[in-house]
Amino acid sequence: MKKLTAFALALCMALTLSACGAKDTAADAAPAGNTDTGTSADTQAAPAAGTVTVGGRTVEGTKVMLSDEGVTVDGEAASTDESAAVYTANDVVFYPEGQDETYGEGGAEDAHSQSEADAHTVVHITKAGTYIVSGSMSAGQIAVDLGEDAAADPDAVVTLVLSGADITCTVAPGIIFYRVYECGSTDEASAVCDVDTSAAGAVIALADGSVNTVNGSYVAKIYKPDTTKKLHKYDGAVYSKMSLNVEGGDGVLNVNAENEGLDSELHLTVNGGVINIVSGDDGVNANEDYVSVITINGGAVNIAAGRGKGEGDGIDSNGWLVINGGSLMAAACSTSQDSGIDSEMGIYLNGGTVIATGAMLDAIAGGSQYKTFSFQSKVSAGAVCTVTGSDGGEILTFDAVNDFTLGLVRADGVDDGAAIATGEQNASSGGRGGKGGFGGMAPPDFDGAVPPDHGGQAMPGIPGSGDERPVEPKDPELPDGAAPPAPPEWNGSDDTGPVTDGAVGT
Repeated sequence: MKKLTAFALALCMALTLSACGAKDTAADAAPAGNTDTGTSADTQAAPAAGTVTVGGRTVEGTKVMLSDEGVTVDGEAASTDESAAVYTANDVVFYPEGQDETYGEGGAEDAHSQSEADAHTVVHITKAGTYIVSGSMSAGQIAVDLGEDAAADPDAVVTLVLSGADITCTVAPGIIFYRVYECGSTDEASAVCDVDTSAAGAVIALADGSVNTVNGSYVAKIYKPDTTKKLHKYDGAVYSKMSLNVEGGDGVLNVNAENEGLDSELHLTVNGGVINIVSGDDGVNANEDYVSVITINGGAVNIAAGRGKGEGDGIDSNGWLVINGGSLMAAACSTSQDSGIDSEMGIYLNGGTVIATGAMLDAIAGGSQYKTFSFQSKVSAGAVCTVTGSDGGEILTFDAVNDFTLGLVRADGVDDGAAIATGEQNASSGGRGGKGGFGGMAPPDFDGAVPPDHGGQAMPGIPGSGDERPVEPKDPELPDGAAPPAPPEWNGSDDTGPVTDGAVGT
């Protein structure tokens, strides 16, 4: 029997099998201060000066030490020259107060003063390479931008190795990737759920034994001048405009998000590490409609969504969600009609341990050894839930992170006769179990996750109320190899190409 409240994790970094094709278009927006037009692949990175291990593998890179007193790069004060591989400036992209409806879609609750923005130090990374980031900034951001040619350049890859890093940004994401190599495609007609992002230009790696924290905000949609098309819109505390990989062994990343937690505009793959997310809205999001794929191959992902905005899925993919291994505990908002795991095109539970709770359930397109459950009355956060097999033996127990009425469990031993109960009520059974493998690990107890002052909240859940209603699966299973149908109402992205205007600090 497994008690899913704490764990010990030692996991080697997983890699996928083949590189994916180049993205069709480059990113549309970059910070106003970056005028680099893309030397990208000559990768003039500074000499390696730091060494850590990630998943037991030795990694060398440029050492970036964060501090409110001043950032250093390989032991020297960071440059302010925009041509440097790493430089600092007070030019964070944010949504300024006092704007009318012609500026963007933000309201007073999304806006910040110029003085608040100017208090933030942005650590700009402009050259490909590996950067080992340590230290703390109470008002800052790491921003990666390799220039307008980077999206098509396979060498335009930046790996941020977080090694005891603590970043707080109250006006925008704490970490953002603007322009790096894009290994994926936005072509809806050829979109499939089986993608490989091993060549992705945006990589976050968690150093072994490290605990890292990102307390981040977001940027509401800002229009391109004289249009209503998007110039800037960054919803997550950790955000990437390109496909993003997260790697690691037992290193921890705590994400405390005013809005969404971990976001990618195309694909997102978790191969390892321990990721704890407390978010105001969705915990994890990938937002290219009918194309994006969120893949979990290993590690442990733990999500408490909807802490502050009254809504939020644990994971929300505008395309597919594929879980091949590792462990996932995803709790939707306590008070809204949201799902622990939500996907527009289909969910595949191929391996690992999955616990998803909320007030709705999306269809499971494929997988094995899973079961869905429905409770007549709301299960409160903190309740101990026990899953038993058809023989009555305990498979696992878990503590409810948020209130919920509907749940899904995937684990070794879950079969057609599996059941789930709390101390007060038994659940009605839903979907099927079946044969399959086991690759999961118990998720952590969120030790070290410190919420930001601007909206995050600490574990455990927030009691709440709401209308609970089971929802029938809505998405049919696609035949093997079949592409999804084109939705008639979708007109594609409103991005039109690189733009360097926008609200920034001074």
